[in-house]
Amino acid sequence: MPSSPDPSTAPAATRKGLAFEDWNRKAHYFLGLYFLFFVWLFALTGLLLNHSTWEFAQFWPQRKVTNSEHAITVSKGGSMLDDARHYARQLGLAGEIEWVTNRVDSKRLEFRVARPGLNVEVKADLEAGKARVQRTEVNSWGIARILHTFSGVRANDPRRNERDWIVTTAWALAMDAVALGLVLMVASGIVIWWRSGECRLAGVLTLSLGTMICGVFVVGWGLIPG
Repeated sequence: MPSSPDPSTAPAATRKGLAFEDWNRKAHYFLGLYFLFFVWLFALTGLLLNHSTWEFAQFWPQRKVTNSEHAITVSKGGSMLDDARHYARQLGLAGEIEWVTNRVDSKRLEFRVARPGLNVEVKADLEAGKARVQRTEVNSWGIARILHTFSGVRANDPRRNERDWIVTTAWALAMDAVALGLVLMVASGIVIWWRSGECRLAGVLTLSLGTMICGVFVVGWGLIPG
């Protein structure tokens, strides 16, 4: 059996090639290990989204809804977002602040504090110094499903389209890392396959088939009559 070349005696170009191959393999392995459970999470929640009738994953009928009323200290004035944060802190709520309705009465403020698994509707009566709070909680299946699409922003809401909770920002950055990491992991896998010299024809056919099917969905949707 031919032995592997000794990096210390190989030409400079060969040493660089061997170093890149070693780095590429390590990147492929460790990225796969790091992103393993993230990928499984998105695979599972994708199945839940596609098969919402599966009985074991029916989380909405099992939701818990509670209502309560709390005394609040009225804000001394500020923007609508500042006021909402002020009352959310008083009520011990953490999450993304969303607007339920436009503010048409300066004596009332309605908003929602949302995070995966929990939505809290707050209706503050500033004249009475009270807030009615409705909490809607879902189980772990609901949390997992919501995480698939949760980003903390709503593109169709011109009143508020940025994240205001640090946990949401951390989650969004983690998802960016997963997306970029998967691109790099797939690219490194292609390099490993090609440099190995094995099953090239089968690999090319498989890659072509996947590219064609993906292209059909990406381009094809726009060609279907509305």
